[in-house]
Amino acid sequence: MKKYYRIIICVAVCLAVGYLSSLATQSSIKTWYPTLVKPFFNPPNWVFAPVWTLLYILMGLAAGMVWNAYDKNSELTKKGLLFFGIQLFFNALWSYLFFGIHNLLLASIEVILLLLLIYETYLIFKKIEHKASLLLIPYLVWVIFASALTISIWALNR
Repeated sequence: MKKYYRIIICVAVCLAVGYLSSLATQSSIKTWYPTLVKPFFNPPNWVFAPVWTLLYILMGLAAGMVWNAYDKNSELTKKGLLFFGIQLFFNALWSYLFFGIHNLLLASIEVILLLLLIYETYLIFKKIEHKASLLLIPYLVWVIFASALTISIWALNR
């Protein structure tokens, strides 16, 4: 039963981070964001909430699975969860930089750092629990897309 609680806690934390990130987004999504020039591949606004909700759930499942492997390799698990926490912080920071303070350049730089942190987290998770690492692949792919989108919006609006 303990392993399910760990997964539930991780999913709840990820969804909470997503919710808190959305608070920075909400104030700008109807005012500032529509004024930006966007690339042709910019998806409609309604796509973001369901995609991010699914990604936060997958991230939480992955982190919970890794946490459950603590007894097998505590040092590597600590490292994996540390990287997971750092990338989760950077995930939230992007929303603040982009939507909160409207700094497209900093958001572009930060999203590349986020991408690298996610990739490192994926590599560590792969050593601990292969199935958990697979759950991070959609997140990694989405942030690659988000990186291209962020950098494109910065380039079109500088």
